[in-house]
Amino acid sequence: MVALSVIRSRRGLVRPAEQTPSTTLTLSPIDSLPSLRYWYVQSLHVFKHGPDAATVIREALSSALVHYYPVAGRIKESDQGYLQVECSADDGIWFVEASADYTLESVNYFGCADSQIPSHDLFADSIPKTECRDHLVQMQVTQFACGGFVIGLLFHHSLFDGIGAAQFLNAIGELARNHENPSIIPVWHRDFLPRPHRKANVVAASPNQLPPPMPYKLEHANIDTPLDHIQQLKQEFHEITGQICSTFEIMAAKLWICRTRAINLKPTTQVKLSIVANCRHLMNPPLPKGFYGNGFIPITITSSCDSLLHASLLDVVKMIQAAKKNLPIEIAKCLYGNNKLDGNDNPYSSPCYHDYTLLIISDWKQLGFDHVDYQWGPPVHVCPVEEFVVFPVVYLRPMPLATKGIRSLTWCVDEAHRQSFIDQMA
Repeated sequence: MVALSVIRSRRGLVRPAEQTPSTTLTLSPIDSLPSLRYWYVQSLHVFKHGPDAATVIREALSSALVHYYPVAGRIKESDQGYLQVECSADDGIWFVEASADYTLESVNYFGCADSQIPSHDLFADSIPKTECRDHLVQMQVTQFACGGFVIGLLFHHSLFDGIGAAQFLNAIGELARNHENPSIIPVWHRDFLPRPHRKANVVAASPNQLPPPMPYKLEHANIDTPLDHIQQLKQEFHEITGQICSTFEIMAAKLWICRTRAINLKPTTQVKLSIVANCRHLMNPPLPKGFYGNGFIPITITSSCDSLLHASLLDVVKMIQAAKKNLPIEIAKCLYGNNKLDGNDNPYSSPCYHDYTLLIISDWKQLGFDHVDYQWGPPVHVCPVEEFVVFPVVYLRPMPLATKGIRSLTWCVDEAHRQSFIDQMA
């Protein structure tokens, strides 16, 4: 862990620059999945340059909230068990300004594979954890002695998915660059799926309480995979099958195999891989441009340990491709009945899915965070930082600082299996 000295100089709510509607908006069935009610996504966004960045971003954020006023609201639960966002004139985003008296270069822009991010320094403080969860978004802007800055962002997953959060940040960036309005106008449109009937005698998870503790502690590890290794595997797949595969499919297959080897379960144990698939373009009709809610369907693949570990990596890639081809069928089930969002095969249907046989992989390479520009160019590094780990999870990102390859940011094994997992990936 890097030891830092950060001084926070200003804290408070940033409210919309103009009057916004006082209303209550209902979230979608995907937004309301039990696990997402607990899930606050944290990420660091590192910029090489930006004088007085906190002031510029604060003003642009206030302007953006005129368009994205639900982001400043509070989540509540309706009598029917649906999640809603309550919007009022008192709403806002918790915003912290801070400074550090050293350079980003001295900490390699927080891009070292073997260093852990000091979240207590770079993310907003001051509100007790059990209370800060009422704020759907928190942001800390830390100015460094070199003139660069870091944004520590926390957002409630029931409000955004990664694409939606990146859309919101890009809107702030455009307004910071003196655009009159965001180039993409936000659209609420949370009624694209039918709402399932509330099951009898089921107590819904409160949107503002912490999840129950895990029976195991998931340790963090960053694992870098060079681009030439990925390209070699993709070429092998093409030569053997005559088909092409994606970088994500190669990485997902490798991570699932290596983690399964490392955790050393019984051969007959069923292990599950869940990948988060964007379904915006596959809906009928497609979700509109500007939609910033959760627009994904989880695809879950199951195999026995023995079968998985006797399969080649290319065989597992084919398994993943076959499952992805079924995505339109899964969407149709959600749209036209036989809704599976609450099913046992959906890892997000439980408030806290304590299952060590599960691995969730989320692709952060193309979400849009890398294009955000607050006046001084895009970030040199963006990375998720898990503090409240809900599942065994891996996030895929490009390696930082223009290095060619993929970084797997993992919270998916306990301490007893961590080194074995790293060794298997190597």
